[in-house]
Amino acid sequence: MLMVILSTIHCSLFTSCTSRPENPSKVGRLPEIYPDYAGVTIPAEIAPLNFNVRDSAEVVDVTVRGSKGGEMHAQGGFADFDIDDWHALTARNKGGELTFTVCTREGDGWKQYRDFKVYVSPHAMDAWGLTYRRIAPGYEVFSHMGLYQRDLSSFSETAILENTQVPGMCVNCHTAHRTDPSRFVFHVRGDHGATMVQMDGRREWLKASNDQLGGSMVYPYWHPSGKYCAFSTNQTRQGFHVVHDERIEVFDLKSDVFVYNPETHEIISDPLLETKDWNENSPVFSPDGRTLYYMTCRQQEYPAHFKDEKYNLCRIAFDPETASFGATVDTVFNAVKMGKSLTWPRPSYDGRWLLFTLADYGYFSIWHNESQQWLLDLRTGQARELTEVNSDKADSYHNWSANSRWIVFTSRRDDGLYSRLYLAQIDDRGRFTKPFLLPQRNPQEYYSESLYSFNTPDFTLLPVSFDANAAGREISSDRRVATKVRK
Repeated sequence: MLMVILSTIHCSLFTSCTSRPENPSKVGRLPEIYPDYAGVTIPAEIAPLNFNVRDSAEVVDVTVRGSKGGEMHAQGGFADFDIDDWHALTARNKGGELTFTVCTREGDGWKQYRDFKVYVSPHAMDAWGLTYRRIAPGYEVFSHMGLYQRDLSSFSETAILENTQVPGMCVNCHTAHRTDPSRFVFHVRGDHGATMVQMDGRREWLKASNDQLGGSMVYPYWHPSGKYCAFSTNQTRQGFHVVHDERIEVFDLKSDVFVYNPETHEIISDPLLETKDWNENSPVFSPDGRTLYYMTCRQQEYPAHFKDEKYNLCRIAFDPETASFGATVDTVFNAVKMGKSLTWPRPSYDGRWLLFTLADYGYFSIWHNESQQWLLDLRTGQARELTEVNSDKADSYHNWSANSRWIVFTSRRDDGLYSRLYLAQIDDRGRFTKPFLLPQRNPQEYYSESLYSFNTPDFTLLPVSFDANAAGREISSDRRVATKVRK
């Protein structure tokens, strides 16, 4: 405790004893800051955009002025803004812009860089925060991992469930109902594997696999009514590269798609979604609930021909009143004709757009540096690469905010090794703003010291309420709810 107090006093004295910059020499370039927040668009509710200055500097001094009024100041080892002052400034300048003036001191001299701007969107984030999985880059063992939630207005992160509750457990794919955490599902792999469905605080642990399905219930997506949840069932394998630029491949010996009714514990399938020579995967419902989109590819001889595994985007009609499927399957986007593979389709909740990722092959795009995000206009059927969002590293798993104005996605652009979370806004024409890295209080320290990758991110309207201790005991037990396939 004494060391913490002394450290705090030292920091306060350091800040108070450092004067404002006087007659700084002008530098004709932007400051080299981390993260690169220059020119980004943010929601007013976001946590402060704290940043480090990469130039050698003893002191960083930043003044932020709003185009609609207001000003704030920070000085210290990095730009560390007061949260309350930050939110007062961003709320006042909603729909306007913030101008950042950055000065650094080395010895007795100050330097002032060119100003940069950050734009404050008129559109709210429509979310309390984010949920995601954090996982160490290990393959043979699950190591320390878990599902976490983050308050987007601050830097507060809490665990939903960690695998320390049950040793050897792997937690996958936390999926809420249209970002509403009152209904969510995730899958647990390991000796006590199960699929957990929580609805209004009531938990059920489903048998991890069903003999009639031939695999586990994975890659879930809720029907807009909340009455159904679509899954795929996958016989997944992984392989390892011996070349330096590639690490791991994940492929399925077989996969099918079905819809689950949590009230009746019925699995609703169809011969069109469990074909013999094709793998169906990653189903998602349209916002009106009457279409089921999914990926499909021709089965290959694995692992010899894993690079021939290429997916297209298909759709089939779904009737929520009768819980039945249509009689035909349509191809929505033919990625195979482009020599590519489509993965992770995600329609916007307003029904206007559909995000997906293209890679050279397979569907685990998070391991493919060539992975690029694309946007399909569901009104016109036209698709385009998101050049304003993508990088030269793997850009992959994405989700929409409830108001369809913001996306969150994973990218390895920061260092090429770890996948991290980026956010961006979309306008009415389908153009995205410059993505920005999820803010942290001291970003350089946080991201350089973190040994974990972020994946499967999603927005959440409210904090997730989950009894992790009770869940750990339930996972360790063998009590499971059986599912049945509807004939």
